[in-house]
Amino acid sequence: MTQDPSPLVRGKFMNRQNGFSLLQPEGTSPKYIRLPDHVMHDLGLETICKALSGDDKERRLITNVLSQITDDVNVAAYRREIFADIIRLPELRKNMIQLFDKIQFMKDFSTMHKTSDEELGLWYLFNRLDELDSYIQIIETMRDCLSDERIQSKGLKKLRDYIIGLYEDACFAEMKKDIAALKVKASDVKSVTLGVNVNERFEAVSIGLVSVNKKPFTKSGIVNNFADAIAAKEKLRENADWDGDMHYQLVEKEEKRSFAEYMENDVGLLGAASVIANATTVNATPDDPTSSSTFYLDGVVSKMLRSLVKKLRDTLTKYADVAILNVSGLVPEFMYYIRCAEFISGLTEKGCVFCKAEPETEGEVSMSAKGFYNLKLAMNMENVNEIVANDLTFDRKHTVYILTGANRGGKTTITQALGQLFVLAQGGLFVPAKSFRYVPCDCIYTHFPADEDKTMDLGRLGEECVRFKEMFSRATDRSLMLLNETFSTTSFEEGYYIARDSVKALLTKAVRTIYNTHMHKLGEDVQAFSRDNNGAGAASLVMRTEDGKRSFKVALAEPEGSSYAKDIAEKYGVTYDMLISS
Repeated sequence: MTQDPSPLVRGKFMNRQNGFSLLQPEGTSPKYIRLPDHVMHDLGLETICKALSGDDKERRLITNVLSQITDDVNVAAYRREIFADIIRLPELRKNMIQLFDKIQFMKDFSTMHKTSDEELGLWYLFNRLDELDSYIQIIETMRDCLSDERIQSKGLKKLRDYIIGLYEDACFAEMKKDIAALKVKASDVKSVTLGVNVNERFEAVSIGLVSVNKKPFTKSGIVNNFADAIAAKEKLRENADWDGDMHYQLVEKEEKRSFAEYMENDVGLLGAASVIANATTVNATPDDPTSSSTFYLDGVVSKMLRSLVKKLRDTLTKYADVAILNVSGLVPEFMYYIRCAEFISGLTEKGCVFCKAEPETEGEVSMSAKGFYNLKLAMNMENVNEIVANDLTFDRKHTVYILTGANRGGKTTITQALGQLFVLAQGGLFVPAKSFRYVPCDCIYTHFPADEDKTMDLGRLGEECVRFKEMFSRATDRSLMLLNETFSTTSFEEGYYIARDSVKALLTKAVRTIYNTHMHKLGEDVQAFSRDNNGAGAASLVMRTEDGKRSFKVALAEPEGSSYAKDIAEKYGVTYDMLISS
């Protein structure tokens, strides 16, 4: 059964963070239809998408973009101009890939979005200043890349203006100055001084912060210092005053350990009631509420400067959001163009011909393709000069083509190629042709032979009829219908009867159609089909043979059926005269 290509949500490709997209013009809301998986497979696009990227995530993205089609001419033109810039400027692609790698790395390892002041601590936040500086550098580099005077597309120029506006609105220039100042203040903090209250048994009952200092403590011999301080009675101080202002803030609940135990287990934390801020982490006892001196200091300083910690964290998070979240949403769209540009550039270097597609709103001619070929076939050819290119036009007199020719003569290949042209063009990409003008299609329908396991319930002919009816009911005069040996699983008489009525019905809707078939009589009767219909016309299209050999070239002509069979019979000596004379 055919998968229903149901309409999608309008504005599907808009970036949720900023409302800007590289896949559709700003302020538009086109209607998208998803091509079913079997259509992508029938057209060979499944294989092409695999060749575009070895990364599964990128491949899914590319497939998603190509399979979501809209007949909005503005979307096709918008994408085409962006792609033209990206394929023309390889250095832009290189710089953007480097930026995107950096963005992804920072997204994966950033710690900006933690919310607990106690968990982060002041020192932890200071260390994130370099990270924010890198965010700003990314925005600046992207702005500079997009300021290239060779960029012509409205989409990339809009993106450049958006990045510049983002930079200015977020005051990144001022923030860079603030970062420099904050780094200086952070580097000024070299140590903190702690005070310990003890009871009559010298048991520590509380610890508090006394001061934050610009100089580190350098004197060693912590235990000796303590012993010197209490050895003589006259050295005991009458009060706990400190030189200068002393602000004491209780940060821990009462401790039950003796002061000797505290000194033994936390040596390095207390030195003359002080500590170097970057002290080596020291294990504490199992019941100690702090697991290390470093984390303890984070808690002490954060509590003393809680408002500063919160303000700094909020500031860093804000700028990280502006710099990354608003830009990272555009990365997948950019990568779509970059991977496609690399792929097409590689084939161009091999000698393949590509062109800009020209989308049109309406017209007597709904498609004109010159020198087009099957991209999947070209990918697998060592010598692309052997590619046989063809020309084809859809207009009112040539709306439905009945394509006939010898087995393995290229009928399926050219049918695939036609569908590829529309999908690639509407995806904004250059197409495998010398020139391609077209009215975008609202959907592409393919009717290729089904697998045996899908026809068990209805039988092969029944399955074909059901699939065709579903497709026909949804098709419009802006659709593209590609039929490959449809209704060929029964006798000629039965198949022809169904095929004839199907072609006449397609003409009433003026659906652009290629009907690849062995029923030569269907091609012979195209004039009758056109007379019976007051609008669109049918035409016979033939895969030419030359001296009994396949040329892989199409031409408007009567089916060659009998003449081709005669050539083959004569070549292998199986005509009546040749047989009886032998």
